[in-house]
Amino acid sequence: MARFEVTDEDYERAVRRGEEERASMPLPQAARYDAASGRIVIDFANGSSFMVPARSLQGLEDASDAELAEVEIQGETGLHWETLDADFTIKGLMAGIFGTARFMEAARRGGQSRPPAKVAASRENGRKGGRPRKAG
Repeated sequence: MARFEVTDEDYERAVRRGEEERASMPLPQAARYDAASGRIVIDFANGSSFMVPARSLQGLEDASDAELAEVEIQGETGLHWETLDADFTIKGLMAGIFGTARFMEAARRGGQSRPPAKVAASRENGRKGGRPRKAG
């Protein structure tokens, strides 16, 4: 295995780069579960907020409101639920990553399912003339 030497100059450059990157990022200040909307809300130091549907996240699908309310900010980059043993990066959530690739594929396929009730509703709407036309 190769051996790497890090000089004081390399270290100082890396620290400066990290500080510059941190200064350009909105830092999370609070995270909470909003039971009325069913969403996790993350508030940032710059006044912005981000919301994500809590039960769309892998491992939180069957969590109670009380369990979801135990959300904590982990460092400056993540969310953590101790009781549920669940962790997510804020960056990943903002990119729409709500779980593993397998979980995400299963969720995508679920929306494409054609259960009998969905098929019947589609046929009934077709008998009424289909989707309403856009005005304009």
